[in-house]
Amino acid sequence: MTASTERHLSQGALACLCARSQAAYANRRISADLSRRGFVVGVGASLLASLFPGIARAAVPSADRRPVILTNLRLYDGKSAQVQDGLFLVVEGTTIAQVGQGQPPAREGARVLDCGGRVVMPGLIDMHWHALLAALPIQTILQADFAFVHIAAAAEARNTLMRGFTTIRDAGGPSFALKQAIDSGIIDGPRIYPSGAMITTTGGHGDFRQLFELPRTSSRVSQTEVDGGAAIADSEDEVRMRVREQFLQGASQVKMVGCGGVSSPRSPLDMLTFTEQQLRAGVETARDWGSYVMNHAYTPEAMQRSIAAGVQCIEHGHLMDDATAAKLASSGTWLSMQPFMDESDVAPLSGPGRLRFLEVIAGTAKTYGLAAKHGIKTAFGTDLIFSAAVAQRQGLMLANMRHWYSNADVLRMATAANAQLLALSGHRNPYPAKLGVLEQGAYADLLVVEGNPLDDLMVLAQPEKNLRLIMKDGQIHKDHLSLRT
Repeated sequence: MTASTERHLSQGALACLCARSQAAYANRRISADLSRRGFVVGVGASLLASLFPGIARAAVPSADRRPVILTNLRLYDGKSAQVQDGLFLVVEGTTIAQVGQGQPPAREGARVLDCGGRVVMPGLIDMHWHALLAALPIQTILQADFAFVHIAAAAEARNTLMRGFTTIRDAGGPSFALKQAIDSGIIDGPRIYPSGAMITTTGGHGDFRQLFELPRTSSRVSQTEVDGGAAIADSEDEVRMRVREQFLQGASQVKMVGCGGVSSPRSPLDMLTFTEQQLRAGVETARDWGSYVMNHAYTPEAMQRSIAAGVQCIEHGHLMDDATAAKLASSGTWLSMQPFMDESDVAPLSGPGRLRFLEVIAGTAKTYGLAAKHGIKTAFGTDLIFSAAVAQRQGLMLANMRHWYSNADVLRMATAANAQLLALSGHRNPYPAKLGVLEQGAYADLLVVEGNPLDDLMVLAQPEKNLRLIMKDGQIHKDHLSLRT
Protein backbone atom coordinates (compact mmCIF):
# COMPACT_ATOMS: atom_id res chain seq x y z
CA MET A 1 0.00 0.00 0.00
CA THR A 2 1.46 3.40 -1.00
CA ALA A 3 1.60 6.37 1.33
CA SER A 4 -0.80 8.33 -0.87
CA THR A 5 -3.31 5.48 -0.89
CA GLU A 6 -3.10 5.14 2.87
CA ARG A 7 -3.78 8.83 3.32
CA HIS A 8 -7.04 8.46 1.42
CA LEU A 9 -8.37 5.68 3.66
CA SER A 10 -10.86 6.84 6.21
CA GLN A 11 -10.32 6.25 9.89
CA GLY A 12 -13.32 3.88 9.92
CA ALA A 13 -11.91 1.86 7.04
CA LEU A 14 -8.59 1.54 8.83
CA ALA A 15 -10.36 0.33 11.94
CA CYS A 16 -12.30 -2.21 9.91
CA LEU A 17 -9.15 -3.43 8.20
CA CYS A 18 -7.36 -3.72 11.52
CA ALA A 19 -10.24 -5.66 13.07
CA ARG A 20 -10.33 -8.07 10.15
CA SER A 21 -6.58 -8.58 10.39
CA GLN A 22 -6.78 -9.25 14.13
CA ALA A 23 -9.68 -11.66 13.66
CA ALA A 24 -7.81 -13.53 10.94
CA TYR A 25 -4.75 -13.74 13.17
CA ALA A 26 -6.82 -14.97 16.11
CA ASN A 27 -8.47 -17.62 13.95
CA ARG A 28 -5.11 -18.79 12.65
CA ARG A 29 -3.76 -18.90 16.19
CA ILE A 30 -6.73 -20.87 17.52
CA SER A 31 -6.48 -23.29 14.61
CA ALA A 32 -2.77 -23.65 15.16
CA ASP A 33 -3.22 -24.25 18.89
CA LEU A 34 -5.88 -26.89 18.32
CA SER A 35 -3.82 -28.52 15.59
CA ARG A 36 -0.77 -28.44 17.83
CA ARG A 37 -2.61 -30.14 20.67
CA GLY A 38 -4.05 -32.80 18.41
CA PHE A 39 -0.78 -33.34 16.57
CA VAL A 40 1.32 -33.57 19.71
CA VAL A 41 -0.95 -36.06 21.43
CA GLY A 42 -1.69 -38.00 18.26
CA VAL A 43 2.00 -38.46 17.51
CA GLY A 44 2.71 -39.29 21.15
CA ALA A 45 -0.02 -41.89 21.25
CA SER A 46 1.10 -43.43 17.96
CA LEU A 47 4.64 -43.78 19.25
CA LEU A 48 3.61 -45.47 22.49
CA ALA A 49 3.38 -48.94 21.01
CA SER A 50 7.01 -48.90 19.93
CA LEU A 51 8.56 -46.70 22.60
CA PHE A 52 6.58 -47.73 25.70
CA PRO A 53 5.42 -51.35 25.44
CA GLY A 54 4.21 -51.22 29.05
CA ILE A 55 1.80 -48.44 28.12
CA ALA A 56 0.61 -49.66 24.76
CA ARG A 57 -1.86 -52.47 24.55
CA ALA A 58 -0.13 -55.84 24.65
CA ALA A 59 -2.43 -57.00 21.88
CA VAL A 60 -4.05 -54.23 19.87
CA PRO A 61 -7.77 -55.04 19.52
CA SER A 62 -7.86 -57.95 17.17
CA ALA A 63 -10.48 -59.12 14.71
CA ASP A 64 -11.17 -62.02 17.08
CA ARG A 65 -14.42 -60.95 18.68
CA ARG A 66 -15.70 -64.41 19.53
CA PRO A 67 -18.39 -64.55 22.21
CA VAL A 68 -17.13 -64.86 25.78
CA ILE A 69 -19.09 -66.91 28.30
CA LEU A 70 -18.44 -66.41 32.02
CA THR A 71 -19.53 -69.31 34.17
CA ASN A 72 -19.36 -70.40 37.83
CA LEU A 73 -19.77 -66.86 39.10
CA ARG A 74 -21.52 -64.81 41.76
CA LEU A 75 -23.09 -61.77 40.12
CA TYR A 76 -23.28 -58.26 41.55
CA ASP A 77 -25.29 -56.38 38.92
CA GLY A 78 -24.66 -52.80 40.11
CA LYS A 79 -28.13 -52.32 41.62
CA SER A 80 -28.90 -55.18 44.01
CA ALA A 81 -27.95 -55.37 47.67
CA GLN A 82 -26.54 -58.90 47.34
CA VAL A 83 -24.86 -61.20 44.86
CA GLN A 84 -26.82 -63.70 42.78
CA ASP A 85 -25.62 -67.27 42.41
CA GLY A 86 -26.14 -69.86 39.68
CA LEU A 87 -25.87 -67.44 36.76
CA PHE A 88 -23.83 -67.22 33.57
CA LEU A 89 -23.02 -64.17 31.47
CA VAL A 90 -22.49 -63.97 27.71
CA VAL A 91 -20.55 -61.17 26.03
CA GLU A 92 -20.86 -60.57 22.31
CA GLY A 93 -18.84 -57.79 20.76
CA THR A 94 -18.84 -54.79 23.07
CA THR A 95 -22.01 -55.56 25.04
CA ILE A 96 -23.60 -58.13 27.31
CA ALA A 97 -25.82 -60.36 25.22
CA GLN A 98 -27.32 -62.48 27.98
CA VAL A 99 -27.43 -62.99 31.73
CA GLY A 100 -29.04 -66.32 32.46
CA GLN A 101 -29.68 -69.01 35.03
CA GLY A 102 -28.42 -72.58 34.87
CA GLN A 103 -26.57 -74.11 31.96
CA PRO A 104 -25.06 -71.58 29.52
CA PRO A 105 -25.95 -71.91 25.85
CA ALA A 106 -23.62 -73.70 23.49
CA ARG A 107 -22.03 -71.20 21.13
CA GLU A 108 -19.62 -72.38 18.48
CA GLY A 109 -16.19 -70.86 18.87
CA ALA A 110 -17.03 -69.11 22.14
CA ARG A 111 -14.39 -68.64 24.81
CA VAL A 112 -15.50 -69.94 28.21
CA LEU A 113 -14.11 -68.38 31.38
CA ASP A 114 -14.59 -70.28 34.62
CA CYS A 115 -14.73 -67.61 37.34
CA GLY A 116 -14.14 -70.15 40.11
CA GLY A 117 -17.05 -68.97 42.23
CA ARG A 118 -15.74 -65.39 42.34
CA VAL A 119 -17.81 -62.21 42.25
CA VAL A 120 -18.37 -60.58 38.88
CA MET A 121 -19.30 -56.89 39.11
CA PRO A 122 -19.53 -53.84 36.83
CA GLY A 123 -16.41 -51.80 36.15
CA LEU A 124 -16.02 -48.89 38.57
CA ILE A 125 -16.77 -45.27 37.65
CA ASP A 126 -14.85 -42.28 39.05
CA MET A 127 -16.87 -39.09 38.66
CA HIS A 128 -14.05 -36.66 39.49
CA TRP A 129 -10.80 -37.64 37.85
CA HIS A 130 -8.22 -35.48 36.08
CA ALA A 131 -6.60 -37.70 33.47
CA LEU A 132 -3.80 -35.25 32.64
CA LEU A 133 -3.18 -34.09 36.20
CA ALA A 134 -3.26 -37.35 38.15
CA ALA A 135 0.32 -38.57 38.05
CA LEU A 136 2.65 -35.57 37.62
CA PRO A 137 3.66 -32.88 40.13
CA ILE A 138 2.07 -29.53 39.44
CA GLN A 139 5.47 -27.95 38.81
CA THR A 140 6.12 -30.43 36.00
CA ILE A 141 2.73 -29.83 34.43
CA LEU A 142 3.24 -26.07 34.45
CA GLN A 143 6.85 -26.11 33.25
CA ALA A 144 7.41 -29.19 31.06
CA ASP A 145 6.82 -29.54 27.35
CA PHE A 146 3.11 -30.32 27.31
CA ALA A 147 3.71 -33.30 25.03
CA PHE A 148 5.35 -34.98 28.03
CA VAL A 149 2.23 -34.35 30.11
CA HIS A 150 0.10 -36.11 27.50
CA ILE A 151 2.43 -39.10 27.28
CA ALA A 152 2.50 -39.43 31.07
CA ALA A 153 -1.30 -39.27 31.05
CA ALA A 154 -1.37 -42.18 28.60
CA ALA A 155 0.67 -44.26 31.04
CA GLU A 156 -1.58 -43.31 33.93
CA ALA A 157 -4.68 -44.14 31.87
CA ARG A 158 -3.61 -47.78 31.78
CA ASN A 159 -2.92 -47.70 35.53
CA THR A 160 -6.41 -46.31 36.10
CA LEU A 161 -7.95 -49.14 34.12
CA MET A 162 -5.86 -51.71 35.99
CA ARG A 163 -7.33 -50.40 39.24
CA GLY A 164 -10.74 -51.47 37.92
CA PHE A 165 -12.01 -48.04 36.88
CA THR A 166 -13.39 -48.63 33.40
CA THR A 167 -15.00 -45.17 33.15
CA ILE A 168 -13.99 -41.73 34.40
CA ARG A 169 -15.53 -38.30 34.10
CA ASP A 170 -12.65 -35.92 33.46
CA ALA A 171 -13.25 -32.88 35.65
CA GLY A 172 -11.08 -30.44 33.74
CA GLY A 173 -8.20 -30.68 31.29
CA PRO A 174 -7.46 -31.26 27.60
CA SER A 175 -8.26 -34.98 27.56
CA PHE A 176 -9.89 -35.07 24.12
CA ALA A 177 -6.95 -36.63 22.28
CA LEU A 178 -6.31 -39.10 25.10
CA LYS A 179 -9.94 -40.20 24.85
CA GLN A 180 -9.58 -40.62 21.10
CA ALA A 181 -6.42 -42.71 21.52
CA ILE A 182 -8.17 -44.98 24.03
CA ASP A 183 -11.35 -45.30 21.98
CA SER A 184 -9.25 -46.09 18.90
CA GLY A 185 -7.45 -48.91 20.70
CA ILE A 186 -4.00 -47.30 20.50
CA ILE A 187 -3.59 -47.39 24.28
CA ASP A 188 -5.39 -48.96 27.22
CA GLY A 189 -7.48 -46.75 29.44
CA PRO A 190 -10.95 -46.07 30.80
CA ARG A 191 -13.85 -44.53 28.95
CA ILE A 192 -13.52 -40.76 29.29
CA TYR A 193 -16.34 -38.26 29.64
CA PRO A 194 -14.31 -35.09 28.90
CA SER A 195 -15.14 -31.63 30.23
CA GLY A 196 -12.36 -29.76 28.45
CA ALA A 197 -10.88 -26.68 30.04
CA MET A 198 -12.08 -25.63 33.49
CA ILE A 199 -14.00 -22.40 32.94
CA THR A 200 -13.03 -19.91 35.63
CA THR A 201 -12.72 -16.18 36.24
CA THR A 202 -9.73 -13.94 36.68
CA GLY A 203 -8.20 -14.99 40.00
CA GLY A 204 -10.48 -18.00 40.35
CA HIS A 205 -9.50 -21.59 41.01
CA GLY A 206 -7.73 -22.81 37.89
CA ASP A 207 -6.19 -19.43 37.05
CA PHE A 208 -2.54 -20.50 37.18
CA ARG A 209 -1.19 -17.49 35.32
CA GLN A 210 2.07 -15.97 36.43
CA LEU A 211 1.95 -12.36 37.54
CA PHE A 212 3.99 -11.28 34.52
CA GLU A 213 1.08 -12.47 32.34
CA LEU A 214 -1.09 -9.70 33.79
CA PRO A 215 -2.91 -7.54 32.88
CA ARG A 216 -5.13 -9.66 30.69
CA THR A 217 -5.99 -8.24 27.28
CA SER A 218 -8.26 -9.52 24.53
CA SER A 219 -5.23 -10.36 22.37
CA ARG A 220 -3.22 -12.15 25.06
CA VAL A 221 -3.89 -15.76 26.00
CA SER A 222 -2.05 -17.47 28.84
CA GLN A 223 -0.14 -20.70 28.32
CA THR A 224 -2.57 -22.60 30.53
CA GLU A 225 -5.39 -21.52 28.22
CA VAL A 226 -3.39 -22.40 25.12
CA ASP A 227 -2.74 -25.89 26.50
CA GLY A 228 -6.44 -26.32 27.29
CA GLY A 229 -6.24 -26.64 31.06
CA ALA A 230 -8.39 -23.63 31.88
CA ALA A 231 -10.42 -20.94 30.14
CA ILE A 232 -10.92 -17.53 31.73
CA ALA A 233 -14.29 -15.82 31.34
CA ASP A 234 -15.28 -12.58 33.07
CA SER A 235 -18.63 -11.81 31.46
CA GLU A 236 -21.78 -13.65 30.43
CA ASP A 237 -20.81 -13.49 26.77
CA GLU A 238 -17.34 -14.86 27.52
CA VAL A 239 -18.90 -17.69 29.53
CA ARG A 240 -21.11 -18.63 26.58
CA MET A 241 -18.15 -18.55 24.23
CA ARG A 242 -15.92 -20.68 26.47
CA VAL A 243 -18.68 -23.24 27.04
CA ARG A 244 -19.27 -23.50 23.30
CA GLU A 245 -15.55 -23.93 22.69
CA GLN A 246 -15.47 -27.00 24.95
CA PHE A 247 -18.44 -28.61 23.22
CA LEU A 248 -16.89 -27.75 19.87
CA GLN A 249 -13.88 -29.87 20.85
CA GLY A 250 -16.00 -32.80 22.00
CA ALA A 251 -16.91 -32.17 25.66
CA SER A 252 -19.68 -34.34 27.06
CA GLN A 253 -20.37 -31.77 29.80
CA VAL A 254 -18.60 -28.61 30.96
CA LYS A 255 -16.86 -27.73 34.22
CA MET A 256 -17.28 -24.28 35.73
CA VAL A 257 -15.55 -22.97 38.85
CA GLY A 258 -17.84 -21.26 41.33
CA CYS A 259 -15.42 -20.53 44.18
CA GLY A 260 -11.79 -20.80 45.26
CA GLY A 261 -9.87 -24.05 45.54
CA VAL A 262 -7.04 -25.87 47.25
CA SER A 263 -4.34 -26.15 44.58
CA SER A 264 -4.55 -22.70 42.98
CA PRO A 265 -2.03 -20.41 44.68
CA ARG A 266 -4.21 -17.31 45.05
CA SER A 267 -7.83 -18.49 45.36
CA PRO A 268 -9.11 -18.76 48.96
CA LEU A 269 -12.02 -21.16 49.48
CA ASP A 270 -14.42 -18.42 50.60
CA MET A 271 -14.13 -16.35 47.41
CA LEU A 272 -16.95 -16.38 44.87
CA THR A 273 -16.21 -16.28 41.16
CA PHE A 274 -19.13 -16.25 38.73
CA THR A 275 -22.27 -14.26 39.43
CA GLU A 276 -25.58 -16.09 39.34
CA GLN A 277 -26.27 -14.60 35.90
CA GLN A 278 -22.90 -15.77 34.58
CA LEU A 279 -23.45 -19.28 35.92
CA ARG A 280 -26.91 -19.28 34.34
CA ALA A 281 -25.35 -18.28 31.01
CA GLY A 282 -23.18 -21.40 31.20
CA VAL A 283 -26.10 -23.61 32.22
CA GLU A 284 -28.30 -22.31 29.40
CA THR A 285 -25.55 -22.74 26.82
CA ALA A 286 -24.85 -26.31 27.97
CA ARG A 287 -28.58 -27.00 27.79
CA ASP A 288 -28.61 -25.67 24.22
CA TRP A 289 -26.01 -28.36 23.46
CA GLY A 290 -28.17 -30.99 25.15
CA SER A 291 -25.88 -31.36 28.17
CA TYR A 292 -25.19 -29.91 31.62
CA VAL A 293 -22.78 -27.97 33.86
CA MET A 294 -20.79 -29.39 36.75
CA ASN A 295 -19.73 -26.59 39.08
CA HIS A 296 -16.83 -26.52 41.54
CA ALA A 297 -18.21 -25.23 44.85
CA TYR A 298 -17.17 -25.80 48.46
CA THR A 299 -19.03 -23.17 50.48
CA PRO A 300 -22.75 -22.74 51.18
CA GLU A 301 -22.77 -19.42 49.31
CA ALA A 302 -21.21 -20.92 46.18
CA MET A 303 -23.48 -23.95 46.34
CA GLN A 304 -26.67 -21.94 46.78
CA ARG A 305 -25.70 -19.67 43.89
CA SER A 306 -25.16 -22.80 41.78
CA ILE A 307 -28.60 -24.16 42.67
CA ALA A 308 -30.27 -20.83 41.86
CA ALA A 309 -28.54 -20.77 38.46
CA GLY A 310 -29.77 -24.26 37.58
CA VAL A 311 -26.48 -26.14 37.87
CA GLN A 312 -27.21 -29.89 37.77
CA CYS A 313 -24.12 -31.20 39.55
CA ILE A 314 -22.01 -29.61 42.29
CA GLU A 315 -18.45 -30.79 42.77
CA HIS A 316 -16.99 -31.06 46.29
CA GLY A 317 -19.38 -29.29 48.72
CA HIS A 318 -17.25 -30.15 51.76
CA LEU A 319 -18.28 -26.99 53.66
CA MET A 320 -22.03 -27.46 53.13
CA ASP A 321 -24.45 -26.52 55.92
CA ASP A 322 -27.87 -27.93 56.75
CA ALA A 323 -29.87 -25.22 54.95
CA THR A 324 -27.88 -25.70 51.78
CA ALA A 325 -28.27 -29.48 52.00
CA ALA A 326 -32.03 -29.06 52.17
CA LYS A 327 -32.02 -26.85 49.07
CA LEU A 328 -29.77 -29.30 47.25
CA ALA A 329 -32.15 -32.17 47.99
CA SER A 330 -35.31 -30.29 47.03
CA SER A 331 -33.79 -29.10 43.75
CA GLY A 332 -32.65 -32.59 42.74
CA THR A 333 -29.10 -31.33 42.17
CA TRP A 334 -26.36 -33.94 42.30
CA LEU A 335 -23.51 -33.73 44.80
CA SER A 336 -20.26 -35.18 43.48
CA MET A 337 -18.07 -35.41 46.55
CA GLN A 338 -14.74 -36.97 47.49
CA PRO A 339 -14.03 -38.87 50.75
CA PHE A 340 -10.94 -36.94 51.84
CA MET A 341 -9.95 -38.20 55.28
CA ASP A 342 -6.37 -37.08 55.90
CA GLU A 343 -3.37 -35.50 54.22
CA SER A 344 -2.30 -38.78 52.63
CA ASP A 345 -5.18 -38.30 50.18
CA VAL A 346 -3.38 -35.46 48.41
CA ALA A 347 0.06 -34.62 47.04
CA PRO A 348 2.22 -32.84 49.64
CA LEU A 349 0.97 -29.31 50.30
CA SER A 350 2.38 -26.37 52.21
CA GLY A 351 1.33 -22.86 53.15
CA PRO A 352 -2.20 -21.65 52.37
CA GLY A 353 -2.94 -24.67 50.17
CA ARG A 354 -2.37 -27.07 53.07
CA LEU A 355 -4.55 -24.97 55.39
CA ARG A 356 -7.34 -24.98 52.82
CA PHE A 357 -7.12 -28.75 52.43
CA LEU A 358 -7.29 -29.24 56.21
CA GLU A 359 -10.51 -27.24 56.13
CA VAL A 360 -11.85 -29.56 53.43
CA ILE A 361 -10.90 -32.68 55.40
CA ALA A 362 -12.63 -31.29 58.50
CA GLY A 363 -15.88 -30.94 56.56
CA THR A 364 -15.95 -34.38 54.95
CA ALA A 365 -17.77 -36.36 57.65
CA LYS A 366 -20.32 -33.61 58.31
CA THR A 367 -21.16 -33.23 54.63
CA TYR A 368 -21.67 -36.95 54.05
CA GLY A 369 -23.90 -36.99 57.11
CA LEU A 370 -25.99 -34.13 55.70
CA ALA A 371 -26.18 -35.83 52.31
CA ALA A 372 -27.54 -38.99 53.92
CA LYS A 373 -29.90 -37.07 56.20
CA HIS A 374 -31.51 -35.16 53.32
CA GLY A 375 -31.40 -37.93 50.72
CA ILE A 376 -29.19 -35.96 48.33
CA LYS A 377 -28.28 -37.68 45.07
CA THR A 378 -24.60 -38.33 45.75
CA ALA A 379 -21.89 -39.47 43.34
CA PHE A 380 -18.50 -40.98 44.09
CA GLY A 381 -15.25 -39.49 42.82
CA THR A 382 -11.68 -39.11 44.00
CA ASP A 383 -9.99 -35.94 42.63
CA LEU A 384 -6.51 -37.43 43.19
CA ILE A 385 -4.00 -35.16 41.47
CA PHE A 386 -0.33 -34.27 41.12
CA SER A 387 1.12 -37.56 42.43
CA ALA A 388 1.48 -41.04 40.93
CA ALA A 389 1.67 -42.49 44.44
CA VAL A 390 -1.54 -40.75 45.53
CA ALA A 391 -3.31 -41.87 42.32
CA GLN A 392 -2.80 -45.48 43.43
CA ARG A 393 -5.20 -44.79 46.34
CA GLN A 394 -8.21 -44.71 43.99
CA GLY A 395 -9.61 -48.02 45.23
CA LEU A 396 -8.81 -47.14 48.84
CA MET A 397 -10.78 -43.91 48.47
CA LEU A 398 -13.76 -46.01 47.41
CA ALA A 399 -13.31 -48.26 50.43
CA ASN A 400 -13.22 -45.18 52.69
CA MET A 401 -16.86 -44.58 51.83
CA ARG A 402 -17.77 -47.45 54.18
CA HIS A 403 -17.46 -44.99 57.07
CA TRP A 404 -20.73 -43.30 55.99
CA TYR A 405 -22.60 -45.79 53.79
CA SER A 406 -23.29 -49.50 53.62
CA ASN A 407 -21.07 -51.51 51.29
CA ALA A 408 -24.03 -52.08 48.97
CA ASP A 409 -24.74 -48.34 48.81
CA VAL A 410 -21.09 -47.58 48.08
CA LEU A 411 -20.90 -50.11 45.24
CA ARG A 412 -24.19 -48.88 43.80
CA MET A 413 -22.88 -45.32 43.96
CA ALA A 414 -19.65 -46.20 42.12
CA THR A 415 -21.50 -48.13 39.40
CA ALA A 416 -25.19 -47.71 38.53
CA ALA A 417 -25.75 -44.39 40.34
CA ASN A 418 -22.68 -42.74 38.81
CA ALA A 419 -23.87 -43.96 35.42
CA GLN A 420 -27.18 -42.14 35.97
CA LEU A 421 -25.25 -38.90 36.46
CA LEU A 422 -23.16 -39.54 33.34
CA ALA A 423 -26.39 -39.89 31.36
CA LEU A 424 -27.17 -36.21 32.00
CA SER A 425 -24.82 -35.46 29.10
CA GLY A 426 -27.75 -36.42 26.87
CA HIS A 427 -27.02 -35.86 23.19
CA ARG A 428 -23.32 -35.32 23.99
CA ASN A 429 -23.01 -38.74 25.64
CA PRO A 430 -20.12 -40.50 23.85
CA TYR A 431 -21.17 -43.93 25.18
CA PRO A 432 -24.96 -44.19 24.87
CA ALA A 433 -25.43 -47.85 25.91
CA LYS A 434 -25.96 -48.75 29.59
CA LEU A 435 -23.00 -48.31 31.95
CA GLY A 436 -22.53 -49.34 35.57
CA VAL A 437 -24.77 -52.42 35.38
CA LEU A 438 -24.46 -56.02 34.27
CA GLU A 439 -27.55 -56.77 32.24
CA GLN A 440 -28.50 -57.46 28.66
CA GLY A 441 -27.60 -54.60 26.35
CA ALA A 442 -25.12 -52.95 28.74
CA TYR A 443 -21.53 -52.34 27.82
CA ALA A 444 -19.34 -55.32 28.70
CA ASP A 445 -17.33 -53.47 31.36
CA LEU A 446 -16.78 -55.90 34.22
CA LEU A 447 -14.44 -57.12 36.94
CA VAL A 448 -13.89 -60.59 38.38
CA VAL A 449 -12.98 -60.05 42.02
CA GLU A 450 -11.19 -62.23 44.56
CA GLY A 451 -13.35 -61.79 47.64
CA ASN A 452 -16.76 -60.22 47.98
CA PRO A 453 -16.76 -56.40 48.06
CA LEU A 454 -20.29 -56.45 49.45
CA ASP A 455 -18.73 -58.00 52.57
CA ASP A 456 -15.42 -56.11 52.50
CA LEU A 457 -14.79 -53.06 50.31
CA MET A 458 -11.08 -53.24 51.10
CA VAL A 459 -10.67 -55.98 48.49
CA LEU A 460 -10.97 -53.19 45.88
CA ALA A 461 -8.14 -51.27 47.56
CA GLN A 462 -5.69 -53.96 46.35
CA PRO A 463 -6.55 -54.25 42.66
CA GLU A 464 -3.26 -55.85 41.61
CA LYS A 465 -4.01 -58.75 43.95
CA ASN A 466 -7.79 -59.03 43.91
CA LEU A 467 -8.89 -58.10 40.39
CA ARG A 468 -8.54 -61.39 38.57
CA LEU A 469 -10.04 -60.20 35.30
CA ILE A 470 -10.70 -56.75 33.86
CA MET A 471 -12.88 -56.37 30.78
CA LYS A 472 -13.83 -53.12 29.09
CA ASP A 473 -16.00 -52.86 25.99
CA GLY A 474 -15.84 -56.64 25.63
CA GLN A 475 -12.02 -56.54 25.47
CA ILE A 476 -10.06 -58.41 28.15
CA HIS A 477 -7.28 -56.21 29.53
CA LYS A 478 -6.23 -58.43 32.42
CA ASP A 479 -6.78 -62.17 32.73
CA HIS A 480 -5.58 -64.15 35.73
CA LEU A 481 -8.24 -66.79 35.28
CA SER A 482 -7.69 -70.10 33.57
CA LEU A 483 -8.97 -69.98 30.02
CA ARG A 484 -10.55 -72.92 28.24
CA THR A 485 -12.26 -73.12 24.86
